[in-house]
Amino acid sequence: MIRVQKEHFDVSTELAAMTQGRTDIGGLGIFVGLVRDFVPNVDTGTSAIRAMTLEHYPGMTEKMLTEIEQIAHQRWNLDETLIIHRYGTLDPGEEIVMVACAAAHRGDALESCTFLIDWLKTKAPFWKCEDTEDGEKWVSARDSDTEAAKRWEED
Repeated sequence: MIRVQKEHFDVSTELAAMTQGRTDIGGLGIFVGLVRDFVPNVDTGTSAIRAMTLEHYPGMTEKMLTEIEQIAHQRWNLDETLIIHRYGTLDPGEEIVMVACAAAHRGDALESCTFLIDWLKTKAPFWKCEDTEDGEKWVSARDSDTEAAKRWEED
């Protein structure tokens, strides 16, 4: 299941709904991304983040997330997946994204969760703008995210 939303979500409520009555699930792989209150700054060491704004293209974003989710289901034996990604202006400490993968075995759940996060970071059409004490700055893709995603590419 995929949801792109402005509203807050509750991790425990989402997990309970995902697993309720499911005795075939043996493990969950879960990632929750939060807005930090700082960002590295080459000049000052760090800058405080006052807020982060996430933008996306409705329709295109959901389509890409669906494609990524389908690839995960093709590669691993998954019982259920949940991807929630927020947009709008978020404060430090608020959740940005949740990925949960349910499977009979932990390996499938954990590997697919890592795959989904790596590919969301590099392929999903979201744009982030950080409002810091040094001003607003659009976040560029990080080389480390690109390198992490490369391990999942098939030859």
